[in-house]
Amino acid sequence: MIRKTTLSFFKVFFLFSIILFTKSHTYAQTAIVGQQLPFDRICAGLIVNGAPFNEYNATFSYLNFPAGTTFEVELSDELGSFTTPTATTKISFVDDPSTGQQTIKFAIPTNLKGSNTYSLRVKSNTATPVYSQRFKNFQDQTSFPAYYRIFTDKFYINNREANATICSGGSISLTVDNPTPADAPSSPANYPSLTYKWYKDDVLIAGQSGTTLVANSPGVYYAQINYGGCDDDNFSSNRVTVVSSGGGSAVTVDSSLGNPFCSNGTGTVLTATSGNSYVWKKDGVTLAATTRSITATDSGIYTVEVDFGGCKATGSIDLKSNSFSASIDVADEYELQENETLNVSITTDATTPKFEWFLNGIAINGASSSSYLVAVRGIYKVKISQESGCIASREFTFRVTSVLDAVTTVIPNIVKLSGSYPYWNIPDVYKTATTKLMILSSNGEVMFDDVGSNYDPELNSFIKDFKNVNPVYYYVIQGDAGEKKGSITVIK
Repeated sequence: MIRKTTLSFFKVFFLFSIILFTKSHTYAQTAIVGQQLPFDRICAGLIVNGAPFNEYNATFSYLNFPAGTTFEVELSDELGSFTTPTATTKISFVDDPSTGQQTIKFAIPTNLKGSNTYSLRVKSNTATPVYSQRFKNFQDQTSFPAYYRIFTDKFYINNREANATICSGGSISLTVDNPTPADAPSSPANYPSLTYKWYKDDVLIAGQSGTTLVANSPGVYYAQINYGGCDDDNFSSNRVTVVSSGGGSAVTVDSSLGNPFCSNGTGTVLTATSGNSYVWKKDGVTLAATTRSITATDSGIYTVEVDFGGCKATGSIDLKSNSFSASIDVADEYELQENETLNVSITTDATTPKFEWFLNGIAINGASSSSYLVAVRGIYKVKISQESGCIASREFTFRVTSVLDAVTTVIPNIVKLSGSYPYWNIPDVYKTATTKLMILSSNGEVMFDDVGSNYDPELNSFIKDFKNVNPVYYYVIQGDAGEKKGSITVIK
């Protein structure tokens, strides 16, 4: 007998609800599953074919996401936490919807704070993001080093010197060299975020990570940029051998141009053995320089006392020059008397010397011998040149004043170039801080314009180029003594 079964309304509704819930729940199960990463660490910044390397791939599968869903790669922070993740830059991606798999090529930030405990994941850019589990690298680890190596060139410590000296019980500072701004890219010291590892005799010195190490014992020292799990011996400094000295004769002084030297007007650089501080002397007289290197332009005995931190040592060099010597037989300042002339002579051992004489900065026509007869006041200069062998030159400057016309109580309107005072002077009453003086040429060119007591008849001579016969200039003086205007006629 066949028994007929009739479903109640309640049973039908319950069955329909189960089916609907199952379908809805199945659709909601979105997921991102990462494949093993094709690297064990991220060491970006390494120069490859002249360009920084910063490209990495992350491949993953995705399930039940709506069409058009995008994904991005996230790095943790330097401690491995995703509370505030590090964003990466998507370079490109390959998507295969038929298999639900995508590969994203990404780059890390160039200012990434490097560490050995980064992790990586992928998230969906949906209204409610979905995150993958932490990816594993090809060593099956979810935590790995990540660094952007911002500096990958050779660098130096101790001014590139291979040796340094300390006293027994003393110390010396070894510092990462930081050249001039023009050379700034060649030093990691220009990147404050970098830290360092310091080594002594190839053993890591604990607790030292700055740009300077205080070395207090003999040994071989060097620094390495601290890139953690991305360390590379190529990012190490030069080696510096530190030796101990009790003082005495441990200091040497080298001349960059040799000894004897030919300065060619620039001098030679004297460099002492590296130490902590320096006191230089020339022929027993202390110099102002306190640096390791100084520039010397003259012969003499140069000594330097070097402090090695606890003891001092002295070195010296008897510096000789291949240049020439010269002397002048006039004082720095000389006063001509009425109707007096002064014969100034140069004595020199220069080979075939050349002489040039100047008055107030202008070459004196025809003055080319070792002596010159001075008849007018002014500022004179003589230049002696040796133009064969060691090319060099020397200069002497002196000033000649005169009792004649040096002081005036009237404003002159004539300047006689052949006289003993070929300048235009004004009374001292007009040489004040509030007086304005202007001198114009006949065609309106401003020859002098200033406020204050800066007018010196010799230094501010407005007669620059004598082209016309008896040229005329005009002046305006404004000050506490009133305003004065007039003309100045220059005659030969």
